[in-house]
Amino acid sequence: MYEAIGAGGLESISYDIAMDVAQIVAGAPGDAAAAERIVAAAGLRARRPLDAASALQSETLLDGVQLLLLEAEGVPPDLLERLLIRLGAMAEARAVPLIATVAPDQIDLALGLLPATAVLHCAPSDIDRLGAVLGVRREPVARLHDGMRDQETMRMRRFQEEVARIADSLSRLTRSELPERSASVRNEAMAFRMDTETVETDAAEIRRVIRARRMRAEFFEGDLFADPAWDMLLDLYAAELEHRQISVSSLCIAAAVPPTTALRWIGTLNEAGLFDRKADPSDRRRAYIALSESARRGMERYITAVKRTGLSLV
Repeated sequence: MYEAIGAGGLESISYDIAMDVAQIVAGAPGDAAAAERIVAAAGLRARRPLDAASALQSETLLDGVQLLLLEAEGVPPDLLERLLIRLGAMAEARAVPLIATVAPDQIDLALGLLPATAVLHCAPSDIDRLGAVLGVRREPVARLHDGMRDQETMRMRRFQEEVARIADSLSRLTRSELPERSASVRNEAMAFRMDTETVETDAAEIRRVIRARRMRAEFFEGDLFADPAWDMLLDLYAAELEHRQISVSSLCIAAAVPPTTALRWIGTLNEAGLFDRKADPSDRRRAYIALSESARRGMERYITAVKRTGLSLV
């Protein structure tokens, strides 16, 4: 519902315009209020928020709903698992986008029980929240537009385009889709053949590289050199060499950025074909992240190239 005040003191005119509807499920009233604020900023209409117990009982939870938001941090532990399973199944069956905001200790459980299409946040800013809503919502119907939100909306769209561009570049490079060079222009001093045996490395060497990268934060602002995609690739490659599995929460720590930023990058790299999400066969509540086959080959080729040219890993 929008209102316009006519010039010259005329009565307000109300326009009942079709709007997308969002359902909020929240563990605490404060979290529900935060979600309602973001839903309104994105131009959606929020239904009355439900608590966890009510959401578990509701048979009409997603009737007429185009977006489901879960604020899980305040959900009682004895209800959380059942709630994640039910909301995830309902959202997937109805093809309704699901955005879940979770606490740090809920990340692995949420990743294990929610469908892969769900968007996860942890300690998100309002910009993170708004960007997620704008990113998953369907094509909007024609409606009056609030010009005051133009600048913030455009910032989020530019961010989403940049993330997509980086993911596309990583995918192309890792899958070796660059055109082959002619032998006549081959630089013998720098070239190496991709089909030859790779240069050996070990997990200890990769861990030293990771430690060296972390030391920069002792001398410069930590976010100055933030490179979560590469940090996570290094950590997963070291874990593979160590024959260890990495949980999503551990990988978020390895990214050295805020959890919501790390989760966004994990989703992006998974879509780019660099990460594989694997369920724990002994515990459905837990999920692991591993390098895809193409990402592993990309890391091996990079390390081989660096070492054969006498450079150091960075």
